[in-house]
Amino acid sequence: MPQQKKSVKHNLPLQLAVDAAGGWRALARLLGIKYQSLQKWRRIPADRVVAIEKVTGVSRETLRPDLYR
Repeated sequence: MPQQKKSVKHNLPLQLAVDAAGGWRALARLLGIKYQSLQKWRRIPADRVVAIEKVTGVSRETLRPDLYR
């Protein structure tokens, strides 16, 4: 069954992380969380920013500009 792409136009930083990881399932696997949990995020949780930066190379400033300037 083909993977449906979830639209996150409202959340560009999350989409950048997903793209850098190679997809939703890949990012979830890299973070050690369930795919379904990741798709529920409206914004990247503050406690996940550094881990996402580490596995994707997307800067924390890009991921959460409200926390990192």
